[in-house]
Amino acid sequence: MLLLPLASLPGLHPLGFVFTSPGEMLPGPIPLRWYGLLIALAVLVGLSLSTHLGRERSLDPAVIADLLPIMVLSAVIGARTYYVIFEWRQFAPHPIQALYIWQGGIAIHGALIGGTLATILYCRLRRLPFWTLVDVVVPSVALGQAIGRWGNFFNSEAFGLPTDLPWRLTIHDSGRIPLRYQGFTTFHPTFLYESLWNLGVCALLLVLFRLTSRGRIRLPSGALGCVYLMAYSSGRVWIEALRLDPLCLFSAPPDCAGGLRMAQLISLVLITIGGVGLWWRWRVAGRDPASSLLWPKGNDGVQA
Repeated sequence: MLLLPLASLPGLHPLGFVFTSPGEMLPGPIPLRWYGLLIALAVLVGLSLSTHLGRERSLDPAVIADLLPIMVLSAVIGARTYYVIFEWRQFAPHPIQALYIWQGGIAIHGALIGGTLATILYCRLRRLPFWTLVDVVVPSVALGQAIGRWGNFFNSEAFGLPTDLPWRLTIHDSGRIPLRYQGFTTFHPTFLYESLWNLGVCALLLVLFRLTSRGRIRLPSGALGCVYLMAYSSGRVWIEALRLDPLCLFSAPPDCAGGLRMAQLISLVLITIGGVGLWWRWRVAGRDPASSLLWPKGNDGVQA
């Protein structure tokens, strides 16, 4: 049984909570990182949820069990590659360190790119309905993000601007704080904001999934994937504006002065893609429902 030092968890405050990380390593003789444990938990929870939803779309549970490890591995590779590309100045002196993923440095948009490409390839090889699989998986993606964001809490990273709000995050490691803000110790817990936002996105997707399954509303296959892109990205736009560790284009953190915050730029692109994609899925489904499937001729993994 693992016991956490309670004083290190969100502490009681007269008006709210003060968050302080107990450290990135789990207590005990075995060197395990909280981040790794949370990712494993997210995978297991996602597998369970996606398997349950897949049955409602007549997908064989083995399809989800086979896909998820591939998605996770591809997402990790994509997340690290994306981060290294935009932080190359950090790795240029010692390129081998780009492989040291345990030292931190991944980006969710890279994970989405990697996971999506892996899913497309998997569906192409197995002759599976891509859009149906997307609708089954995206609630788990949102839930996994909500769980995984707490890894940022334990690592004392991905926090926002200084604040004295009752739900502030305390950072004791000055090495984690940009030079411009060295005089501060309490910051916006942006990991918490995004975790809660992702829980809301997951709840929205599950409600839409359930209403569709019960025939109360009609959505074309792939619609939930488009809704996810718009809903998640809308939250990321405003949360990213608070963060002190953005990936910047034509500038440098913590403020990306004179440049662009990549996460905001990509989020706006994804909102547009989601909106256009939703319109396109309605158009396709309206013309020919059978065309809502990519590679529909195969039935491998689809239960009768």
